Amino acid sequence: MTSTTGPADFHPTHVVPREGLPAWEEPDLSRPTAALDPFLPVRLLSRRGEWGQILCANGWSAWVDARLLVPVPEPPPTGGRPTSRAEDPLPLLAHGAEALERYRQAATDLASGRTDTEAFRRATRGLRAGIVVDGESVWLYEEATGRWMYGDGTGLVPYAVGEGPGVPAEPEPSEPPVPSEPSEPSEPSVGHEPTRIVTPPGSAGP
Repeated sequence: MTSTTGPADFHPTHVVPREGLPAWEEPDLSRPTAALDPFLPVRLLSRRGEWGQILCANGWSAWVDARLLVPVPEPPPTGGRPTSRAEDPLPLLAHGAEALERYRQAATDLASGRTDTEAFRRATRGLRAGIVVDGESVWLYEEATGRWMYGDGTGLVPYAVGEGPGVPAEPEPSEPPVPSEPSEPSEPSVGHEPTRIVTPPGSAGP
């Protein structure tokens, strides 16, 4: 899709991540449409679970995985309460450190012969953690939401997710599947064109 300079009253709320972003005509994986260009400014109109309806400056709208959109920083407030900070990284760091220590202890017991393979499996069953540290930057896996969080020591923001929108995570083998709750219908959006490709004047096409 080719983006153009939008109208003066277009105020983006997010940008597309550097990898670009798949898009769909409706919140339905069977109805793909043109992918969004990297760093394209968009406005998030509505949410339906993990899905998000976006509007581009040229009037083109589509549905995307809203979890992957990068929020546009808001200007500092002129008064009232200060804006909320990013998530506190310490609880997730502590969770990752605890899971790593449990795995280390279980591996040590297995290597020393104090336990056997079956006991090692029992001790590590259900453990899941992900930590990448590179200088001041850290990437932490948040098991509850199935997403990676990026932090700089002062806060965490969503970085990536493991599944596409509307795709439930697979349950643990030892647990029965948990049925997902039906999504609440989103409010209809007005004031923009339906999903379609728009070829701007003078452009070679999408």
